[in-house]
Amino acid sequence: MLRLLLELSSRRDLARWTPVPLRLIVGYGFLAHGLAKLSNGPDAFAIILQTMRVPAPHLMAWLVILVEFVGGLAVILGAFVTVFSIPMVAVLLVAILTVHLPYGFSSIKLLAFTSAGAQFGPPGYETDLLYIACLVALVLGGSGPLAIDGFISLRKHSTRDDRTPRCG
Repeated sequence: MLRLLLELSSRRDLARWTPVPLRLIVGYGFLAHGLAKLSNGPDAFAIILQTMRVPAPHLMAWLVILVEFVGGLAVILGAFVTVFSIPMVAVLLVAILTVHLPYGFSSIKLLAFTSAGAQFGPPGYETDLLYIACLVALVLGGSGPLAIDGFISLRKHSTRDDRTPRCG
């Protein structure tokens, strides 16, 4: 019985860290995509958006880059994850509907294997759904340890406690 209690206790202690790898991989993924668009030049991305008939392509290019870059950094740091998740999910949903949906669910489509290596087709929406699921998990379950959101919450609680009159 003691062994079972210790095992459950240690599992709960470890479980509180589960948001950390989610934050790191989702944040890094968004940050990397934002940096790639930025390094290729926002104008190059705006041309792609214009070809897709997205209204105000230059403005939208900058907005997407900003959401990916700042949102990715915020998720890595665990800062304002709930707030940043909204535009991040919006970017993912637009990507699903405008780019990935025609290619089906699977993100990996092995077309052939040649002497040059594996040849893949266009990705489906699987990865976008995984990103959305991770963001939803972070919003519902919290950012976990070592998150700025946690430090802000602690600070708010300690400020409230300081204002509470004490008897005695």
